[in-house]
Amino acid sequence: MSTNTLNDGWAVRPKVSAFAELGGGAGDWTPVQLPHDALISAARTPEAPGGAATGYFPSGAFEYKRSLQVPVDDAGKIIVLEFGGVYRDAMVYVNGALAGQHAFGYSRFTVRIDPYLNVGGDNEVRVTCRAHQDSRWYTGAGIYRAVKLIVKEPIHIAVDGIQIHTREISDSGAIIEVVSTVVNEGRATATVALDTAVTAPSGFAAAGDRTPVTMLPGESATVRHRLTVDEAELWNVESPSLYGCAVRLLHHDRVVDEENVDFGVREISVDSRRGLRINGEVVKLRGASVHSDNGPLGAVSVESAELRRVRLLKAAGFNAIRSSHNPASPALLAACDRVGMFVVDEAFDMWTSSKSDYDYASDFAQWWERDLEALVAKNINHPSVIMHSIGNEIPETGTPTGGVWSRRLAEKLRTLDSSRPVTNGINGFVSSLDVVIAGMQAAQAAQVASGTEAGAGAGAGAGVNGMMTDVGDMMNQIAASDMVTLRTEESFSVLDVAGMNYGDARYMLDKTRFPNRVILGTESFPSQIARIWSLVEQHDHVIGDFTWTGWDYLGEAGLGSVSYAGPDGIGAAAVAQPFPWLTAWCGDFDVTGQRRPASFYREIAFGIRTEPYIAVWRADKEHRAASPTPWAWSDVVGSWSWVGHEGKQLAIEVYADADEVELILNGTSRGRAIVGETMPLRADFDLAFESGELIAVAYVDGREIGRSSIITPGSELQLSAVADRAELDADGESLAFVEIALTDASGRVHLGRDREVVVTVGGAGRLVALGSADPSSIEGFAGPCRTSFDGRVLAVVCAGEAGTVELTIEATGCEPQRVAIPAS
Repeated sequence: MSTNTLNDGWAVRPKVSAFAELGGGAGDWTPVQLPHDALISAARTPEAPGGAATGYFPSGAFEYKRSLQVPVDDAGKIIVLEFGGVYRDAMVYVNGALAGQHAFGYSRFTVRIDPYLNVGGDNEVRVTCRAHQDSRWYTGAGIYRAVKLIVKEPIHIAVDGIQIHTREISDSGAIIEVVSTVVNEGRATATVALDTAVTAPSGFAAAGDRTPVTMLPGESATVRHRLTVDEAELWNVESPSLYGCAVRLLHHDRVVDEENVDFGVREISVDSRRGLRINGEVVKLRGASVHSDNGPLGAVSVESAELRRVRLLKAAGFNAIRSSHNPASPALLAACDRVGMFVVDEAFDMWTSSKSDYDYASDFAQWWERDLEALVAKNINHPSVIMHSIGNEIPETGTPTGGVWSRRLAEKLRTLDSSRPVTNGINGFVSSLDVVIAGMQAAQAAQVASGTEAGAGAGAGAGVNGMMTDVGDMMNQIAASDMVTLRTEESFSVLDVAGMNYGDARYMLDKTRFPNRVILGTESFPSQIARIWSLVEQHDHVIGDFTWTGWDYLGEAGLGSVSYAGPDGIGAAAVAQPFPWLTAWCGDFDVTGQRRPASFYREIAFGIRTEPYIAVWRADKEHRAASPTPWAWSDVVGSWSWVGHEGKQLAIEVYADADEVELILNGTSRGRAIVGETMPLRADFDLAFESGELIAVAYVDGREIGRSSIITPGSELQLSAVADRAELDADGESLAFVEIALTDASGRVHLGRDREVVVTVGGAGRLVALGSADPSSIEGFAGPCRTSFDGRVLAVVCAGEAGTVELTIEATGCEPQRVAIPAS
């Protein structure tokens, strides 16, 4: 028995038909290391069919191939390929024969390949896939998650055949149940022994048991070991203790199969009076909705990238991630287990009603059960996963048929996993979209009839964009209406937790109307967090909030943008920006992992930051002409780097949980401002720029509670480069993220002196990606050159062999910087 990654030795090319290949129309094969995104290096164009939704990336169909040697010793064994995720419509061929397929682009799936193999010889594995106008955001394409080769004896532990459940937690310890599925695909009845051994986080033996199992040919057996773990170390986000479980299958005293699983001991309970409790302790979810892409890496998911992201999110005050809007990768869940981060894992963005021209809705009715089974099989032993979501903003949830589907999906999940609550991100606005659209059309017709249609004196397009600017209030009003209450009642009733997107107007309403309803804010506008978090803290039945979004992402280009009025005075907010816009630009973190000002505001709103934070409107923008979308934050940065703009009045926002804030510039007080006059937890100033040090002092009842400062960088310009890890695994997959900045001698970042940065990687290393956080750059991520944005660039490298990864970083006017990372 063996399980090995199968990520090397692959090649990819655009997919063509066999007839086109005969005519010489096939492209060349390009060697690649998996996981791999076939779209991230493609040229973006304004004419791309997905437009702003997919970040102006093209569509594409691709095929991968790999040679596979199967030794003679594997004759008669069960051989399986496990794919962590292939986007999309994967078809897996072995030696030209179709061995398996999977429609959904986000599910982990397995394909049994031994019937098609040439044992003792060479074999060819081919995988085809495509992406074409099937998503509202950038999906990437290809085999973008890891592949494993699993080889088992005819008598074996089933793939995904180990489930570990916490049955009871007490002061003295915990009772866990290890449920193992054993399969006999041999031709004779067999009696085997199943041995289970649990190891504590310290490495010492914690519990174990052994059971004989008799199976007839072609049958399977379920073995349950109910074990007591004394003085169990519980898993939670503060102390993510992981146990190990080794399950061995022995036949005639020979080990014929073995599985090793990490798990956590923890309990989940939820009700409207005590809210969410983990191990008996009340928890409020400080949540980040996160798309699955990894910025410069595209759709690729590897554990080193996910570990970095989860650690950064946790350090910023988040304790939960919502996988938006598709199942999380195994790598992300492993990272959340290790770091300590709760996960709400979401199944679907659509059911039977399409949101894009060629999306999963056409496959949903045939595949939904298998994809929920795959979701639970992936998640069952991950303690970080505390909730399953059956959907996001599903239009059908406002219809009786949607109630039927809601119940089907929720009950299916409960049959697979009764330990985790079920939710659904329901948006009352979307659930009543038919009524909303009809009302808008009637209003527009009335405007035309009266001669007051949008554009008369307000500029073309002002009506639509004006509606989007006010969409937050409109969504809330609609969500709280009697119409939505009635239309969504059944869909909400099947859930353990009522997920609400932009529906906080229902929080107090439902406390009396539906006293047993538990509410989770599954999506909210970033600028509303102070008000919303106050509701979360005040009400036991509201268990948390997930902002849109925790991390900027590719696609939905411009969703969080800020527009500015031009010479004609027109500058209304636009949620879809023109090419070359690339990212949504609405995350607490940008795509390279740098915190944005909204993140510091949120940390204060959560009550876990006492120091004030200074954010300055960009000196080259006129903030009074700004028009943000509802998902936008002020166009501010935490910097006093505005040389060349001396004397210009700059708008300054200071975030603080205080009564008032004082600004001190170069030792001179520039006045105080009341906190909360224009926005909760914010004081506003206008101040002429002058190089030096700007200090903000926060006061409560006249007493200073905290201060912070920003300092103008010196005139010198140099490169700095810091890797996020001291060494690499020489496997071609483990990644190091090197943060590159243009700074002064003290390490202060220059914002106004951006230039091209060139990164050369040698030795044992390879440049995987080079990017910046610029939301509208024409540049790609392949490197080796990239223009800095706000003084920063991010390089991602790996090592294909043992040795040293050697980076040389250059920029005009700077001394080259060198970084060496050992790999073994």
